[in-house]
Amino acid sequence: MNFNETKIRVRYGETDQMGVVYHANYAVYFEVGRTEWLREFGLSYSGMEADGIMLPVVSLNINYKNSARYDDVLKVKTMLKKMPTASIEFYYELTTESGVLLATGSTVLAFIDKERNRPTRCPKYLLDKLQDYSL
Repeated sequence: MNFNETKIRVRYGETDQMGVVYHANYAVYFEVGRTEWLREFGLSYSGMEADGIMLPVVSLNINYKNSARYDDVLKVKTMLKKMPTASIEFYYELTTESGVLLATGSTVLAFIDKERNRPTRCPKYLLDKLQDYSL
């Protein structure tokens, strides 16, 4: 497995008056993809937070190609860019169900020790789960 693919249906509240998805919602779609990518490894943000690890986004890049519209079914393809160290980097492709490319993007999230509020290395349990992950 070298990516996760998640489907999302565009809700009316995510669009403007013309039925086009508001640009900031693409970041939310990427977050859904990232959350499901973690879940595929048996992990969750809440579980990591319970273990004392926070994952704030420190960088977000979105390149818009086409507009998503109300009621479209979207596919968020989420890929790990490289093995994590003190941060983890993801690449995303957002397409319609029929394959039209809507946006590409990337995020960098930092591993933060919740107690010390300082950067820390990627938890060993995540690195262990990623051993067979092909980049």
